[in-house]
Amino acid sequence: MNLNTIKYEWFGNIKGDILSGIVVAMALIPEAIAFSLIAGVDPMIGLYASFCIAVVIAFVGGRPGMISAATGATALVMVTLVADYGLQYLLAATILTGVIQIIMGVLKLGRLMKFVPRSVMIGFVNALAILIFSAQLTHFVGESWAMYAMVAGALAIIYIFPRFTKVVPSPLVAIITITVIAVMTGSGVRTIGDMGELSQTLPFFLIPDIPFTFETLQIIFPYSLSIAIVGLVESLLTASIVDDMTDTTSDKNKEARGQGIANIVSGFFGGMAGCAMIGQSVINVKSGGRGRLSAFVAGVFLMVLIILLNDFLVQIPMAALVGVMFMVSIGTFDWSSLRNIHKTPISDTIVMIVTVVTVLMTHDLSKGVFVGILLSAIFFASKISKVKVTTLASNGSHKKVYSVTGQLFFASVTDFLESFNYNEDVNEVTIDLTQAHLWDDSAVGAIDKVVIKYHQNGTKVKLIGLNKESNKLVEKLAVHNKPGGLEKAVGH
Repeated sequence: MNLNTIKYEWFGNIKGDILSGIVVAMALIPEAIAFSLIAGVDPMIGLYASFCIAVVIAFVGGRPGMISAATGATALVMVTLVADYGLQYLLAATILTGVIQIIMGVLKLGRLMKFVPRSVMIGFVNALAILIFSAQLTHFVGESWAMYAMVAGALAIIYIFPRFTKVVPSPLVAIITITVIAVMTGSGVRTIGDMGELSQTLPFFLIPDIPFTFETLQIIFPYSLSIAIVGLVESLLTASIVDDMTDTTSDKNKEARGQGIANIVSGFFGGMAGCAMIGQSVINVKSGGRGRLSAFVAGVFLMVLIILLNDFLVQIPMAALVGVMFMVSIGTFDWSSLRNIHKTPISDTIVMIVTVVTVLMTHDLSKGVFVGILLSAIFFASKISKVKVTTLASNGSHKKVYSVTGQLFFASVTDFLESFNYNEDVNEVTIDLTQAHLWDDSAVGAIDKVVIKYHQNGTKVKLIGLNKESNKLVEKLAVHNKPGGLEKAVGH
């Protein structure tokens, strides 16, 4: 990290980062309050967390322009802990979550992102877009036509305003315009102030009031580990999505360590654990945010709104923010996945759909991702498990040559074993493995079985064409090539 990189990441897009940060701060507030209510804690706990995490991650995160704060994914994991043990245990669990994530970053677990298939990424994005959209529908309950008109007006401003000028982010213009209309007309639509009481106090340093015993560790560790994994999965997937949106790269291991540091700070300042937010990150990028300054401004302006501009903040109608979140939902959904569904391999389509359905059923993004990866692995194993054994011209009437093509591993050995005729009247069988590769103990075990079965019928077997890695595996694990190995195997 040199001085030029630091200057670019912080001051390479000052105007865009400041304006986008302001938009994000306004959109963070109702979400932070909602996630606090999910977790069963005071709304200020989520707001403090969003402030601490956004500011800290601006300095220590690995992905400039990505927004991290209190999230629904992590809040869902906390519900039982808060209900059974209270806030102080949640704060301790948040700190431990940070420690675990730092360890994960040090162990370079961020490189595991390369094992997430594109179909799972698309499913993750589409599921999140649907969740963001459906979460806004609750705000229409009990509202009059004015709510619908204001949401439509906000969306119109968001999509039409950029055609005239992009100097100011259209979501910010929409929020201010709809707020002015709501106040001037006295429409009576629900506002941010109606979501929860916002106290005008800054967070302060505290040490969780819990007994520092092994029993306490046993209580909080399972929750901390779950939050750490869920938070890291969402953060690293979000980082990859922002990478694609901005055509840049990011350090996933540094991001993992940064998320850990941010959560530790949040826990010590009375906040709950959080992670990257794809919705807010999309708002940030679409509003012109690219650098670390955008996340810093989002966190700081969040506190400015609560402490200094509280009277203005509580008057912002939810209609304006719902409009912004609808824009996020529409922008997040990968519409090309529907347009190209007839071109995509059926296995990829199934993985994408299963990922979406799993997320929507469990409301847990990490479970959807894990199911998608598992299904992709099964499909992949099925595709490469096709092994072909062909008979080549025999060298004499009592000699036969088999050529093996494909990958030999646990999923393909059954077909491999069934491809030989062990009772044929030949003195010598040659198995040509030039076009094959042995991957595991199952593959070596299958070779052993073929050699031993032929040996039982008095037929000699010769293996040729083994590549270096396969030969090394055979030398290490095989039985048939060891002194007395065939006799022992047959006797057994």
